[in-house]
Amino acid sequence: MPDFNPFDHPLILGFLVALGLGLLIGVDRERQQGSGGAREAAGIRTFTIASLSGAAAIAVGGEVLLAVVTIAVAGLIGLAYMRERNHDPGLTTEAALVLTTLLGGLAMRQPAFAAAIAVVVTVLLTARENIHRFVRSSLTEKELRDGLIFAAATLVVLPLLPDEPIGPYQALNLRTVWIVVILVMAIGAVGYIATRVLGSRFGLPITGLASGFVSSTATIAAMGSRAKKTPKVLKPAAAGAVLSTVATVVQLAIVLAATSLETLRAFWVPLIAAGLAAIAYGGLFTLWALRDSSDHAEKPGSAFSLGSALAFAGILAVVLVLSAALQKWLGETGVIVAAAVGGFADAHSASVSTASLVAGGKIKPPDAVWGILAALTTNTLSKAFFAVSNGGRTFALLVIPGLLLVIAAAWAAALLVKVAA
Repeated sequence: MPDFNPFDHPLILGFLVALGLGLLIGVDRERQQGSGGAREAAGIRTFTIASLSGAAAIAVGGEVLLAVVTIAVAGLIGLAYMRERNHDPGLTTEAALVLTTLLGGLAMRQPAFAAAIAVVVTVLLTARENIHRFVRSSLTEKELRDGLIFAAATLVVLPLLPDEPIGPYQALNLRTVWIVVILVMAIGAVGYIATRVLGSRFGLPITGLASGFVSSTATIAAMGSRAKKTPKVLKPAAAGAVLSTVATVVQLAIVLAATSLETLRAFWVPLIAAGLAAIAYGGLFTLWALRDSSDHAEKPGSAFSLGSALAFAGILAVVLVLSAALQKWLGETGVIVAAAVGGFADAHSASVSTASLVAGGKIKPPDAVWGILAALTTNTLSKAFFAVSNGGRTFALLVIPGLLLVIAAAWAAALLVKVAA
């Protein structure tokens, strides 16, 4: 006879989750009830019963009965509110009680999702004072505006854009280009938040290294905008920009390994040389920034520059069209030229295209090395361009030598390998 596991039964599991989430939210409300005339009408027992009522409604009568039970709970809340309240205490507990009823019903269909929402609700309820303090004292009007712009760009504009190639040579994908806009804004916002929390000495280098795994070029553009706007954070912004190239090298190794191990074996020496150069130069700039005893806290202001993000995406779109045109004109015979042009937009995609030709047996691994180097070289030019255009002359003079050092190390290692062979 097989062992009976109650957690395998969806009905029992749903009721257990409903019980747990009712207790979880109810515990917080019980602690916040107060005493005397200011005592809240709903505590741990009320929240637990409400959650179990929602679960029972789904089990007995489905969504229709759940709607009836939820309306009944809301009606009871209204009666209690009118009978016992002589002042306006807010509706947090009342709204939480209605939501708990619905979560109890959801637990019967999606227990894991219901439990996750309950945890989020409890965190919001528990962190009430901190949230109020942040919104009233820390969050500025500009930061709120930037948050709304970012939310609109992500949740409103992005879903409306077509996800298909259009334009000359079918080279443009509006959704992809807009994702670049969102990416640049997000990197700028992450750097802004990290700087306000950790200070510029630590926040910007960490942000640069992490954001480089998404896009080193976009990271350099965002760091340049930050340095141009706030010259006092020039050193840590430059450190973050240079450290983003470390992420570029690591990510390139990963995508080559996933596409063609033969290409990675042929390119591993230049890759290591470039990585060591990036680590050395970025490390020196990080130490330079950390040695600056006067840590400049980020003053409240704009979290990102929408204009810089749009300009970056526009230039990227032009490069994509030119790359597609050259690839169409030259075909497979122009592997190096096509990779070089593609590198202006993204070194990784151009390198993957070249490695794919090796995997398909169209070219030999040693030939792919030069295509990848060409992509890295033109991508370096793109980074240098955005360092100048977004960060200004001083920022560019700090960042560009590091970029040139990295690409020079890669070319020198490749030539040494060829001579040795």
